[in-house]
Amino acid sequence: MVPNDIWQSYDLAELDRQYDARASVASFDAEYAKYVAVSARALADPRRIPGLVYDPTSGQNLDLYVAGPNSPLFVWIHGGYWRALSKDDNGFAALGLVERGVSVAVVNYSLVPAVTLDEIVRQVRQSVAWLNRHAAAYGCDGRRIHVGGSSAGGHLAGMLLAEGWARAAGLPEDVIGVALALSGLFDLEPVRLTKVNGWLAIDGEAARRNSPQRLIPGRTSARLIAAVGGLETDEFRRQTTDFAADWSRAGHACRTVAMPAHNHFDIALSLSEPHGALCEAVVAEIAALA
Repeated sequence: MVPNDIWQSYDLAELDRQYDARASVASFDAEYAKYVAVSARALADPRRIPGLVYDPTSGQNLDLYVAGPNSPLFVWIHGGYWRALSKDDNGFAALGLVERGVSVAVVNYSLVPAVTLDEIVRQVRQSVAWLNRHAAAYGCDGRRIHVGGSSAGGHLAGMLLAEGWARAAGLPEDVIGVALALSGLFDLEPVRLTKVNGWLAIDGEAARRNSPQRLIPGRTSARLIAAVGGLETDEFRRQTTDFAADWSRAGHACRTVAMPAHNHFDIALSLSEPHGALCEAVVAEIAALA
């Protein structure tokens, strides 16, 4: 028998509602249509180099949007609860930053349930390793890579901040410069208790080893930008607030960006605006590392 409260003060029905991102907006189909329409502009951009395979094992690839010679490089990781979306409907994330002189790689990764969450994390880390070694051939500076993602992509960006993986991959420990974490899932324990786990299929141990909240490094030069839409559910807002607070408490650089009028989906879409709040924050934090 399921107890009434299974996470903090939430019963199962309310916890499911808290993590039902699609139900938090009037029409997910309308939000997704905006992604596709704005991304169509990016897919037609002559600065796009499509389908660069970064992981021969899985065949996964990325699109690279080159802003100019020796430009800084930002990697965008799409959301979709690890089971949906792609680089093609997330090309919008390149539009604003490329106009500000920042090259952008929009990454594909395999989706659950065809692969495990551990495998998705491996692939995303491999994309950074590949770009570190090959970005210069395309005119980008891959020595230090800036990353970002929304929702599940925010989780994966958080996993790139964890200690040790870069060194194990033969990369500099400071390979990650700025991390933009939007509406992310940083503690997977409550997530695995919801209907999301019907496709994510993680146990308690997998949740622990894949929770960025539990993997904040003791020392890092990475700079976090955290934002969540004011129109999102309490749990999505808490996840971002708690992660940013713990990151700051560890003594690391952290900027929060208030997005009170945004929902779970259009917060990411605002990256298409060259002078929007998120692009401004990313450009400023990249400059702070220079």
